[in-house]
Amino acid sequence: MAAAVDTALEQFDRLDIVVNNAGVASPMVPIEEMEEDLFDRLFNVNVKSVYLFCRHAVEALRTNGGTIINTASTSPLKPRPLNAGYAASKAAVITLTKALAVELAKDRIRVNALTPVASDTPLFRDFLGDQAEAMKAKVESAIPVGRLCLPSDMASCAVFLASDEAHFLTGISLPVDGGWTAS
Repeated sequence: MAAAVDTALEQFDRLDIVVNNAGVASPMVPIEEMEEDLFDRLFNVNVKSVYLFCRHAVEALRTNGGTIINTASTSPLKPRPLNAGYAASKAAVITLTKALAVELAKDRIRVNALTPVASDTPLFRDFLGDQAEAMKAKVESAIPVGRLCLPSDMASCAVFLASDEAHFLTGISLPVDGGWTAS
């Protein structure tokens, strides 16, 4: 992660925007069936990677100010059964986002999170396998706008949060969910 920051500085002489978009999901299982290794993997990828990248990027961002955008999820905003490990890991990303927003505001570094609902991506389809189409239809029926989140939805929101138009926003978790958390 330090190497990624160093590469950005070498190529552009500055760092203005960091987007932490790593994430893994887990099978839907009762808490007593979730293996500790899976729980650790969820926190290592979904939380620790965000922490480490922020840690390595902060010094470079302090030079000119900037923004950090972390990808969380709607899972901790509207928890479902059999999803405790994933929801907890993404809740930690939201809390880390808020804590860093308060800590880094004095350095003109804004820190925000995007909280997407299920997204129509290859990861979604690979994770669900043969059940992907049935699950997609079920999830879409619960989202007021009637579809899953698209990568372009996330990109548009990230561009906004990184822009000067969002200069007064820090510490927020922006639902990119077609109204799902409001319903």
